[in-house]
Amino acid sequence: MTQQPQTQATSPQTTYRQGDFVLFRDAERYWLGKPGHTFVGRVARSWQHAHTGQVLYDLTELGSNRYIAGVDRNYMRLLPPDDAMADIDTAPLAEPDTGAMSPAAVAWLRQHLRQDSSKLPAQRD
Repeated sequence: MTQQPQTQATSPQTTYRQGDFVLFRDAERYWLGKPGHTFVGRVARSWQHAHTGQVLYDLTELGSNRYIAGVDRNYMRLLPPDDAMADIDTAPLAEPDTGAMSPAAVAWLRQHLRQDSSKLPAQRD
């Protein structure tokens, strides 16, 4: 009988900085099957627990502006800027149809054109 190799998931040992966007899972709510257990937050600060020495984080939930104190980094994952900006970076800006672009790419393009209207190319007939 052939045994399947076992893989063990490892959580990244990331150090988060103030202002980082993270995905947070409230483990207690998750294991109890309660709604609202996972959300996007922003790191407000980090601090070291006086008795355990463990680094903990305080987060601000973006959807409700709720403050969550003492979060263990094992229940957080960094949301990289590259992922958030990928739709803009890969937007087909040469396409005449803005329907082919994601809403974020269209918003960025409109804002950019509004701010820098003096440098718009001349329109052709």
